[in-house]
Amino acid sequence: MKTRTENSIRNLIFAIVGQIMGILISLISRLVFIRILSTEYLGLSGLFTNILTILSLTELGFVTAMSYQLYKPIAENDKENIKTLINFYKKVYYSIAIVIFILGLITLPFYKYLMDKVPNIPNLNLIYMLFVLNTSASYMFSHKRLLIIGDQNRYIATIYRYVFYFILNVCQIIVLIITKNYILFLIVQIVITLAENIMLNMKANKMYPYLKEKNVKKLSKKDYHQIIVNVKSMFYHKFGGVVLNSTDNIVISRILGLISVGIYSNYMLIISALKTIIMQIFSSVIASIGNLHVVADREKMTEIFRKTFFADFFIHIISTTCIICLANPFIKIWLGEKFLLDTFTVYCIAINYYLFGMRRTCMSFREATGNYSKDRFSPIIEAIINVATSIILAKYIGLAGVVLGTIVSCLLTNFWWEPLVISKKSLTIDLKGYFAMYFKYSIVGVIIAIITIFINGLVPFGNFFGFLVKTIVTLITSVSLFIVIYRKNENYIFYKYLVKEMILKKGE
Repeated sequence: MKTRTENSIRNLIFAIVGQIMGILISLISRLVFIRILSTEYLGLSGLFTNILTILSLTELGFVTAMSYQLYKPIAENDKENIKTLINFYKKVYYSIAIVIFILGLITLPFYKYLMDKVPNIPNLNLIYMLFVLNTSASYMFSHKRLLIIGDQNRYIATIYRYVFYFILNVCQIIVLIITKNYILFLIVQIVITLAENIMLNMKANKMYPYLKEKNVKKLSKKDYHQIIVNVKSMFYHKFGGVVLNSTDNIVISRILGLISVGIYSNYMLIISALKTIIMQIFSSVIASIGNLHVVADREKMTEIFRKTFFADFFIHIISTTCIICLANPFIKIWLGEKFLLDTFTVYCIAINYYLFGMRRTCMSFREATGNYSKDRFSPIIEAIINVATSIILAKYIGLAGVVLGTIVSCLLTNFWWEPLVISKKSLTIDLKGYFAMYFKYSIVGVIIAIITIFINGLVPFGNFFGFLVKTIVTLITSVSLFIVIYRKNENYIFYKYLVKEMILKKGE
């Protein structure tokens, strides 16, 4: 039987490999998209995606809350309870799909008011409804994914996700090249979304044959009550997260226009790719943390938290430094100089990315341990501050103001509230201890970034080879500095020996 560490590492490897493939095909697809259609189409896609993300609030945090509910029966191999929960989740997922479609119809007459200027793009209403259909389709036949992930087999869901994502992008590229038709481009997305869910559903049936049994007990009042309690608490996190992450494009569209949305979305494609890789990394250990939470004490949970937070810092200081040094050179080579943002805006994007990323450990532990209720109002307050400050600052300093609004809202709320809740409920370290660790790491991170940025600036850049040299220099410098500084740190030594053990195991 595989250990939690082995399960986490296996899930992690598949997540990283899959996301790298996803990034490469996404870059090609975006390049073809811009060359054949226009930046306005790109902006429209970003705007509609954000609107549909907001409509997905109908999910109310059910997915996360239900994932937590599965950990105990999975750990106890309680098949009857698992069948009951999965059957309940199926009804919830289908209900969500129907509600999203209805909300899409209701909002159809109003989306144009979120644009500074309505673009000269034909069939706007049809395009919007195709986005609605795709979002609804994402919930169809998808309920058994939770069991696969909860059973620490996220790598299987990852394989399906990225295989179909690759197929989707290839098909969409072909459709664009042959037909130059955006409608067909979106129809392909709906078909592939449904195909992925159906195939993963079939895989779950093979892995867990008992799911096909007809004798399914009704969900107990106790379990139902627990799910509803978690959903109520999780809704606030869901609402705040959606508003926080999905209103930027709407604010930009309304104040600065769709073209600005399109340019900004290219940077967000890079940021989203990094976030997805890292989210996969942390998601790969959430099930293990949840499983551990069932059997471990606070001391053990604190030890795992410290190790996870150290890895969180390493990942985010290296990737943040890469964003600062490499984002504009990459965009220039990939799409051209007219798609570049100014240096100040890029720095704002990088700082926002770092702040969000350093929250990842707390969010993972909250999700795995079910601690949703104590900080449930914090995301709402964060979202309100974000929208207000983004609108005000956007009018004065443009795109950078939208990003700064997000930074301000984070610092005033979840930056300190999330660790407060986690430390009280699940750990032996208090808020003071957490921030001592956080700022100690961050000060070192700033030093690493400054030195790396300086050395990176000495490398001439003019073509792909120059960019490649800059990338290698940035990675080697930042990672080397990290290793030199933390070579005697107990967490670094833990990961060092873990990696060595993995290599030796593979060599046997």
